[in-house]
Amino acid sequence: MGPVPVRPPMLVAHGLQVRLGERVVVRGIDLEFDAGWTAVVGPNGAGKSTLLRALAGLQPLESGEVRLDGHVLSAWSPRQRACRLAWLAQQGDASGELTVHDVVRLGRLPHVGLFGHPSREDERAVERAMADTGCVPWRHRRLGELSGGERQRVLLARALAVQSPVLLLDEPTTHLDPPHQIALVRRMASLARDEGRTVVSVLHELSLALAADRLVVMAAGQVHAVGHPGDPLVQRTLVEVFGGAIRIESVPRSDAPDMVQWVVLPRL
Repeated sequence: MGPVPVRPPMLVAHGLQVRLGERVVVRGIDLEFDAGWTAVVGPNGAGKSTLLRALAGLQPLESGEVRLDGHVLSAWSPRQRACRLAWLAQQGDASGELTVHDVVRLGRLPHVGLFGHPSREDERAVERAMADTGCVPWRHRRLGELSGGERQRVLLARALAVQSPVLLLDEPTTHLDPPHQIALVRRMASLARDEGRTVVSVLHELSLALAADRLVVMAAGQVHAVGHPGDPLVQRTLVEVFGGAIRIESVPRSDAPDMVQWVVLPRL
């Protein structure tokens, strides 16, 4: 029996560099993302959102390349890429006149096509995504009638409805209250650990980010550390890039006292 072929990482950034005007905002980044949840963190202006847009193919590159499932991103047709990679922008957009159900249904567009008719499988994906984000009670309301937090949950549901192997989420907890932040964190963990998906999220809430499988710590357009949230080097780097304004503490988990969770506290 011959050697088992090695499958490439689902998403790869090699030599990634992005310039906005006269300023280089992402500098020579090499990263690999496979099944699991990676949280990208760092201070304002670190280049986190620009990196995520570049990984999604939405940001022109000065140099380097992005590979999705072993192929250069540009080799995929827009529809093929949209089936494999779901994207949530920091400021998500959708028409305020569409109902919640119609907005979430847009997540199935790459599978159905512009003039196709949704199948039972498509409808099940939409219903599951709405249930996961708590959107079902207002499925018939228009997006423009919703609060900021409700709207964010609908746009999250749209991304989840794609059922893509890769999810790129830029500040997905924006406008969400603590119960829905926790629900989202648990869903990201479940997608990554139970369903084997590749989830990459930029997060402002550092204590939530420390629940991820892996942290990418950025500052000034560069990656300063990559590793498990409990890694002392990763934690030390995280404190350094925030200028020592934070500290990281461990507390016992209420559901598993023999395990800890990491929390970030301001250093007052």
